[in-house]
Amino acid sequence: MARFDQLVFSGVQPTGNLHLGNYLGAIRNFVELQKSYDCIYCVVDLHAITQSVDVWGGPAELTRATREVAAAYIACGIDPKKQIIFNQSRVPEHAELAWVFNCVARIGWLNRMTQFKEKAGKDRENASIGLYDYPVLMAADILVYRATHVPVGDDQKQHLELSRDIAQKFNNDFAQDIARLGHGEGYFPLPEPLIQGPATRVMSLRDGSKKMSKSDPSDYSRINLSDEADAIAQKVRKAKTDPEPLPSEVEGLAGRPEADNLVGIFAALDGVARPDVLKRFGGGQFSTFKNALVDLAVARLGPIGAEMKRLQTDAAYIDAVLKDGAERARARATRVMDEVKDIVGFLR
Repeated sequence: MARFDQLVFSGVQPTGNLHLGNYLGAIRNFVELQKSYDCIYCVVDLHAITQSVDVWGGPAELTRATREVAAAYIACGIDPKKQIIFNQSRVPEHAELAWVFNCVARIGWLNRMTQFKEKAGKDRENASIGLYDYPVLMAADILVYRATHVPVGDDQKQHLELSRDIAQKFNNDFAQDIARLGHGEGYFPLPEPLIQGPATRVMSLRDGSKKMSKSDPSDYSRINLSDEADAIAQKVRKAKTDPEPLPSEVEGLAGRPEADNLVGIFAALDGVARPDVLKRFGGGQFSTFKNALVDLAVARLGPIGAEMKRLQTDAAYIDAVLKDGAERARARATRVMDEVKDIVGFLR
């Protein structure tokens, strides 16, 4: 079997304002992973345009949001000199490998993808082919670098399983050619999920049954990474709760989604477990707990927001980081794509 070095790939869509859920569920973990892995972090702008223009905001907004995600990566602590930060559209091998994978993947596999059904809603006939094919492009994003590990939230686990299926089918379909060209028994690795931290799924501050989202019409449903201290404080204090005091045991959070969400956010920001939070605040009123959460959120997020704003005033620096990252990423992607062409039989 071919051997693979450990490599992490992940990306964030440049659509709308980044929020606490993006930070706790993804970007903060990216920072930790760079201590143990070789990492490639992408701003997935090709994925951003899979929905209608009114969702992703048009060209000017896409440019702004792409720079914002890059600024967030750096402000949160990802080192662009040691790791690769780039925007997806600069590396055409992503789309090129996606076409090969379109010919490997099967319609039945894509028909089982629940996220397409959720995003397309009732008007599926009017959804773009790009939205339907999104998971195949995601597989190409990962495998064009032969990445071995992918940090994912619950909503992306099914897509990662599809990436593994596509890699396995490619390896099986071209097994003889892969071996003939000296790549062992399998060319692509089967990427493993990395699910970290106590708050991989952060819920809305207005409805604990819904995921925190930048598409929610209420700005009070989320804490944006760009929010000032006063805005963070106001949103936390206005967050929906119930009339009961906080329980002393985790079991007491059952059936109380808003309380569970706020406890989970506190635990994640403070780097402790939920029982530790309840040991400290259990039996007390929500007002006391919320005041402590305000102080913690401002302390953790305030410096990130300030650094993001500083970086965003220097578009030339952000663009230089993305250009340099794309050149380094493409050097890797080109090697893989050339080998895929040889395996498939394309003349080059």
